[in-house]
Amino acid sequence: MRRFTALLLAALMLLSLAACGQGASAGGSAQNAAGDPTPEEEAPELPEPEPYEISDPTVMPEGGVRDGVTYAAYDGIVEHLFFHPVVAYPELAFDGDAQANGIDDYMVTVDEYNKILQSVYDKGYVLVDIGDVWSETTGEDGQPKMVRNTLYLPEGKKPLILSYDDTNYYEYMLANGFTYKLVIGEDGKIASWGKDPQGNEVTSRDLDAIPILDKFVEEHLDFSPFGAKGCLSLTGYQGILGYRTQTDQDVEWTAEREANRQKEIEAVKPIIAELKRTGWTFGSHTWGHIRLGTKSLESIQADTQRWFDEVGSLVGPTTILFYPHGERPDGNDWQNTGPVFQYLQSQGFRVFASVGIESFSYIKKDLCAVICDRLHPDGTTLRHSRDRYLQFYDAKDIMDVTVRPQREIDWA
Repeated sequence: MRRFTALLLAALMLLSLAACGQGASAGGSAQNAAGDPTPEEEAPELPEPEPYEISDPTVMPEGGVRDGVTYAAYDGIVEHLFFHPVVAYPELAFDGDAQANGIDDYMVTVDEYNKILQSVYDKGYVLVDIGDVWSETTGEDGQPKMVRNTLYLPEGKKPLILSYDDTNYYEYMLANGFTYKLVIGEDGKIASWGKDPQGNEVTSRDLDAIPILDKFVEEHLDFSPFGAKGCLSLTGYQGILGYRTQTDQDVEWTAEREANRQKEIEAVKPIIAELKRTGWTFGSHTWGHIRLGTKSLESIQADTQRWFDEVGSLVGPTTILFYPHGERPDGNDWQNTGPVFQYLQSQGFRVFASVGIESFSYIKKDLCAVICDRLHPDGTTLRHSRDRYLQFYDAKDIMDVTVRPQREIDWA
């Protein structure tokens, strides 16, 4: 079923891209003397997307072997790493302004990210989608409940979930060394677009976490035996994926603003389709990046509906909620099931992800939901948590101290 969906998305993306390139008016296309469309009106020829197969890790391959690789059941810990957007230009990010230390705390550079991917690959991890790790089923009492799935992995491999918070390309990032948005490049593949420190426009697959992982999987197919990439954790208050798809209740919402918003919505649709087709999934990070442990139930309800209206309407339904700031609803989502958690679960969320010191997970007993923690490769843990991450990489081999601010490092 997932493979059929991927193929369907490929067909839809081709139709969408072709429609975007046609630009036909009611009077028809401009023509030259020969009656043919003028060159400037011709839509560029688009490459056909390469086939991409997505398979189910909860199903043992027939005979226990696929493509000559033996598979085995796995019921151990599923590790989970998450990243914020990666720094493409350290000279802009770490320039001593008010944002520099925060970026140093919460982000990794492109070079560091590349090294981390290589390290987890070398240590035997393979990518799985967060949506395949747990399933909703019906218990003996007739009530819905979550269960942990047995995964069937290449023998000797370990499962790894990757997620990416705030893949919205916020305005503050644009002058601070990050790429500006995702696009589809001339080769038909996801790329980033932005400007280098000299102000030149740059389209690349080497400057942003998402196309970098795409390329890495292309070069190391065994890193993603099921086609999984990562889950993109989206807010909505400054649009998604670099496109300003949001409304703004603090200004007069004119027809011109809405027209511009609709253009952005149409522009991002082929990006979403191609991401889905090639193994990326989406989760909510709330619309306004709000604190779920302190906001009122009423404000959380309004924010959730706005996320559904402005983000979910574009990326589709999701069962994954990533807590902003790692802040848990009702103060403690493990021991408590308060009104905020109950509301969020009632809206279709089943997997609730926070941030912690290990890849912890717990299936709740009183409600159909899973809570889990993620580890966070970033400047803070590179500086201060080397030992905790040695199963993935050694911070001494990863951290680029030559480009980062000169701040304390525990292991130096």
